[in-house]
Amino acid sequence: MSSNQQISLTLFRSQLQLRRFDEGTLGILDSILVSKDVKSLLQLRNGLKRLLRSESVSYLQEISHKSIHDKLLILDFFVRAFALVADVESCLALRYEALLLRDRISVNHTWLRVSYEEWLTFARDSLDNGFYSIAIKGCENALLCFQANNDVKSKSNIYLTDSQVIDEIRKVKDVAVKLIAPHSVQAQTAEHLKTKSVQQSKLNSSFSEDTQCLASSMFREGIKKRNMQKLRELQSLQ
Repeated sequence: MSSNQQISLTLFRSQLQLRRFDEGTLGILDSILVSKDVKSLLQLRNGLKRLLRSESVSYLQEISHKSIHDKLLILDFFVRAFALVADVESCLALRYEALLLRDRISVNHTWLRVSYEEWLTFARDSLDNGFYSIAIKGCENALLCFQANNDVKSKSNIYLTDSQVIDEIRKVKDVAVKLIAPHSVQAQTAEHLKTKSVQQSKLNSSFSEDTQCLASSMFREGIKKRNMQKLRELQSLQ
């Protein structure tokens, strides 16, 4: 890390401690991430991810008493900060929280109403980054939002019929469902194989002579049955 980056990092920490969640602080963060050395850049990103994750937890716990405007500003700040350091998981998680917050309070603040397009965009971003279960939830919210606010036509869907909008949402959801299934099977298979491996290790360690004799007798019994089957086949041909 260069001396300039070290100074910027110290300043960024200071801005966070002072609760200055604004464009200036994001600009400082962006300047820290300027590096021609890929290895150094990755190390910087990982360090900043840890910093933002640890700090955001305490900051977000403090916003319960703040105004709706302040809550949304702070959430938006961290969404953008996590995006800058390429922490996709945290970025999507806070985007989801911000959308849910707006959805809850839009009953009394209609200007905060979440459009189905916003949910659908969130679902697509989640899908593109491999968060399939979150993408499915985003699609479900998009559909609910569209059905609830169907009387409010947005600028981008004035040329789409209701069925076309619903089909568009369901297509994204169907892709997510298809992609999540193999991952679930793989996870279950891996767990099953791990369990079987442990069981087999225990079984092998506890093998006794009696067990080996049983295996031998079962093998011999199998040979006898096979020979009897062959004999019956020959007799039927005579």
